[in-house]
Amino acid sequence: MPSPDATIAGFHHVAIKASDFDRSLEFYTSVLGLRVARAWGDGEKRGALLDVGSGSYLEVFGGGAAALRPEGAWFHLALRSNDCEGIIDRVRAAGCVVTVEPKDICIPSDPPMPARIAFFNGPDGESIEVFQEC
Repeated sequence: MPSPDATIAGFHHVAIKASDFDRSLEFYTSVLGLRVARAWGDGEKRGALLDVGSGSYLEVFGGGAAALRPEGAWFHLALRSNDCEGIIDRVRAAGCVVTVEPKDICIPSDPPMPARIAFFNGPDGESIEVFQEC
């Protein structure tokens, strides 16, 4: 029987299978500035945990399909940032497609959550959101 004190404290990692492991690792580290926390394996069995801050990780595996895949269960990955425009400038310079330019929104939650957001496509077409709380 589960402990009644068990809680969810946030996400640990989100995983993607990259069609080109080296290209994806280079993008997430050089363009987005994530740090490799752990890496393992060889060839298509390579993997890496990239530190996105606050104890959360993006896990990148090799061996993904080269063709673009439907979104499936992953709708998008939202990365917290303190400079939405700065990140979008960097990904645009790296040749990424920006799908939603930086804009201000207010999520009508209780209390309301103002934010500045933008979206772009990563190396395998994955939808990535930059989320800056205001």
